[in-house]
Amino acid sequence: MVQDQYLTVTALTKYIKRKLSGDPHLKTVWLRGEVSNFKHHSRGHMYLSLKDEQARIQAVMFAGNNRSLKFVPENGMNVLVKGEVNVYEPMGQYQLYLKEMQPDGIGALYFAFEQLKGKLEKEGLFAFDRKKPLPTYPQHIGVITSPTGAAVKDILTTIERRYPIVPVSILPVLVQGERAANSVVNAIQYANEHLDCDVLIVGRGGGSIEDLWGFNEEVVARAIAESEIPVISGVGHETDTTISDFVADVRAATPTGAAELAVPSIIELKDQVHAYNQRLIRVMAGIQSEAKQKLTRLQKSYAFKYPEQLMRQKEQDLDRILERMNRQIERKHSQHQEQWSYLTKRLRQQGPETKMKEGAETLEKQTKQLQLRFQHLLQHKKERFHTTIDKLTLLNPLDIMKRGYAIPFTEKGKVIKKASSVKSGDPISLKVQDGTIDCHVTGVKEEEND
Repeated sequence: MVQDQYLTVTALTKYIKRKLSGDPHLKTVWLRGEVSNFKHHSRGHMYLSLKDEQARIQAVMFAGNNRSLKFVPENGMNVLVKGEVNVYEPMGQYQLYLKEMQPDGIGALYFAFEQLKGKLEKEGLFAFDRKKPLPTYPQHIGVITSPTGAAVKDILTTIERRYPIVPVSILPVLVQGERAANSVVNAIQYANEHLDCDVLIVGRGGGSIEDLWGFNEEVVARAIAESEIPVISGVGHETDTTISDFVADVRAATPTGAAELAVPSIIELKDQVHAYNQRLIRVMAGIQSEAKQKLTRLQKSYAFKYPEQLMRQKEQDLDRILERMNRQIERKHSQHQEQWSYLTKRLRQQGPETKMKEGAETLEKQTKQLQLRFQHLLQHKKERFHTTIDKLTLLNPLDIMKRGYAIPFTEKGKVIKKASSVKSGDPISLKVQDGTIDCHVTGVKEEEND
């Protein structure tokens, strides 16, 4: 019986969930709090915590509910939310299931506007250097706006008044409501793909921020930025500002202002043509006047009054010039003749026959000098040779032996120079002029030399 009093965790959690679900005060809860631990899941659900100075509560906003948000929550943001308190059974914790959310202290649309503006500005979509110039004289204008509003009438009236020769194509779109953004995007893409427009006007008349919100959507801003055709944005009144104004190549305060920027004024063009015409007339009149004055001067000149005398004078001048030219030709001819003679003389002096003759004479002279030097050298060598022979003859031991001298040798063939080199009884040999005498030493007597 005691064990029947214990509940399972699941049973307790379900009981608490039924209690909370049945409480009418928790069905619709309005809270003010600060966002923390925000996470945007890949499936679209948003998980976060709402906190104040003393407490916090877990919250979730499913994709079906957050799809209509005009902004993305961030940590630290103060928000106003509407939701239901219930229990998440797997974790056994109560949490807030959000259905609505808006920034605290600032309108959701205004906050979304500032948030998207900052994002696109960081990407460089507002940069001046990416904006395309408008053509001075457009050939075809596309107007993207509502076909029934006052804006289209103002645009057409202005273009008809200022530049009626340009064709205009109206691309009707929704300019208000949830489908307005996609309608404008489709029209911009259609104009780029199928029309030969060189200017696009995108705009509508004035209204509240909710009415103009289609021109604050990110898809519209990116479509304008990606357009190959220059885009003029003319949305609302002068005080209205949209994201489209920042992204467009040119921003106009109103639709009428957009039409004025798109086309030149035909009246101003006529005035310019008239001014150019008057300037051309003045320039031509000046040229004509200057030509008349020049003609008058020529008519009054000496040549026209006395042509025969002028011809005679010119003939004399021609004779003088011819004489001067002939003298110069003769002088040049004489100079060239002298130069030719000088070159001919040098050529003969430097010709191959002269060089060969000089070379032969030089060769013969050097040959004789070489032979003479060789004879002197040979005579000198002969004299030295004979002198050396005489010296060798004097030192030749054979010549000495002819005079009766002999050279003694030991048994081993060494020359005996001293008496102490042998002793009594040693065999020796004496080398004389015509042979060798074998001997034995019978005695040795040394003498002192003073």
